[in-house]
Amino acid sequence: MSELLILFAVLGSLAAVLVTVALWAPRRLWVKLGALAVATVFLPGGYFALLEMLSRPKPVGLEMVRQELAEATVLGARMEENEAIYLWLGIPGIQEPRAYALPWDKKLAKQLQGAERESENTGAPVHMRKPFENSMDEREKRFYAAPPPPPPEKTPPSENPLNFKSTRTPTN
Repeated sequence: MSELLILFAVLGSLAAVLVTVALWAPRRLWVKLGALAVATVFLPGGYFALLEMLSRPKPVGLEMVRQELAEATVLGARMEENEAIYLWLGIPGIQEPRAYALPWDKKLAKQLQGAERESENTGAPVHMRKPFENSMDEREKRFYAAPPPPPPEKTPPSENPLNFKSTRTPTN
């Protein structure tokens, strides 16, 4: 949420600069009042537009900050044939999950379905390689089920694990 406030503060500052320029410009009074009215409508309109965008999936092609991210965890997915693949991604270093939209691709949809099936069988999460890269390289799968964690190390059994006292007497 802090990113929203920072972005809104930048927009508000820009609007204040524009209003200041409009008010100090040698124009008629009605032009100056019009500029002030536009700024007062722009600020709440801009804030509500930013809030509305928060609830919509971001196209992966517009991700500029995390373009070099190597991997993300797929927390959820929904496929709309011939429209988009909607993803709910867990990104390392970010507490909240993020919603993204991939352009529809039948091969990617099949990969995602296969990884989800494998994930159900193994219990491991689904991961996505290079989620924001626009690569045409189809040799490497983008969706895969993470390998299951290794089983815990076994400790060698002791000779008498339950510490029972033997009641037998040795016979010769």
